[in-house]
Amino acid sequence: MKAPFSLLLVAALCTACAGPGGRSAAEAGCPATAQDLPVEALYGDWQARFDGQPDAALVRLGKHPEYAGVRGTITRRAAAPSARTTVAQLAGDVDDEGELAIDESLDGRSISGVWSGALQPDSCGREFKGTWRNAADDSTHPFTLKKTEPTRDQ
Repeated sequence: MKAPFSLLLVAALCTACAGPGGRSAAEAGCPATAQDLPVEALYGDWQARFDGQPDAALVRLGKHPEYAGVRGTITRRAAAPSARTTVAQLAGDVDDEGELAIDESLDGRSISGVWSGALQPDSCGREFKGTWRNAADDSTHPFTLKKTEPTRDQ
């Protein structure tokens, strides 16, 4: 009698892994586009990876005090031991085209970089991919922004 019970258990686990009712993430209530994502889902810690850069940067986003968007920081570790870690300010929102649009500023006054990214399908609002433009030289760099789990001390 153990064999039928084992088969039932395996079937139940497979159904649970497929999501509620065996539906995909989009069908299970995950946003299909960034426009469907509540702004609060952008709050928290993210890992930013830029093509050509060996280390990830830490992005922290929270509520913007003046509009329905986000404000935060990006911390990039120094590439060379003699270089300094940089912290830049970020502010943005989801634009009318459904793209995550963020302005970056190293000095708090002028824009040093511009982010434009699309929500990735089936990521449940936890991953964006797009292009970061360096305002100093107009170069562009692909990026991936992934939500990280909060640590216990947060």
